Amino acid sequence: MNHLKTFTLLAALTALFVGIGYMIGGATGMVIALVVAGGMNLFSYWNADRIVLKMYRAQPVDEQHPNAVVRAYVADVVQMARDAGLPRPAIAIIPNDQPNAFATGRNPANAAVCATTGLLDMLTRDEIRGVMAHELAHVKNRDTLTMTVTATVAGAIAALANFAMFFGAGDDRERPGGFIGTLALMILAPMAAGLVQMAISRSREYEADRVGAEIAGDPQALASALEKIDASARRIVNPTAERNPASGQLFIINPLAGRGADNLFSTHPATGNRVKALMALGTTMGLTSRRPAIVEAPARAATTTSVPSTPSRASGPWG
Repeated sequence: MNHLKTFTLLAALTALFVGIGYMIGGATGMVIALVVAGGMNLFSYWNADRIVLKMYRAQPVDEQHPNAVVRAYVADVVQMARDAGLPRPAIAIIPNDQPNAFATGRNPANAAVCATTGLLDMLTRDEIRGVMAHELAHVKNRDTLTMTVTATVAGAIAALANFAMFFGAGDDRERPGGFIGTLALMILAPMAAGLVQMAISRSREYEADRVGAEIAGDPQALASALEKIDASARRIVNPTAERNPASGQLFIINPLAGRGADNLFSTHPATGNRVKALMALGTTMGLTSRRPAIVEAPARAATTTSVPSTPSRASGPWG
């Protein structure tokens, strides 16, 4: 169902680009916008992993790490990647008190998975396995490619809107709706593309939950982890994410702010909805239901992973 939803949304985004693009920029404008947006996103696709890892000061770890929790984390990621038929990804930890995790990389052969020190300190080993299985599911599903294609088309629509703003005034009378119609398209087209892009992101999160639960073999552990992470993310600031809000969609839980329900402007599904889906999956797998408990994070989590932590401090939405 999530694959079908993603395909349908991509088709809708493409149709939006073709229809609005032709109305605003004609065939030539469409091609120019697609080439420009494609070039920008192709650069990001090939370099995003290095950029993001450096931005968050990710530190590579392996089986020789002095901390037992980190060694277990590495061993579990390696084992689950092997069981899922994936190459071994680069494995890193991020010195940050907020419990969270993400995956990056242009394909399974060039993937990296990262967990924060806050996540390793707060969750049980089964819960950490569940979270990292979710990240491996993103790698397996090639979600980086999906989101790159989505960003390319959405970016092309935005480029067409800018094209109309600066170069399209002269022949407005030849367009449906004239000046008012063109103005409306300039404003509404990028908004519509952004909403579809966010909907695709939410769909990929649900699918990664499902596949990740199957990789780890324990959807209830992932459900429990999601509730704990969500409760803590509301209290512990992630300064790097606050300064770079566009990177927030990479994480398993929105590192910027929690929301109580799915909505058009969210890149992440509501945690409660994800938990319900995972618990239902556990039932279909024949597991005994165990309701995950929400754990309130302490004011400052103790760091035991031998990595310097990032101080928690009050911050606005832009750092």
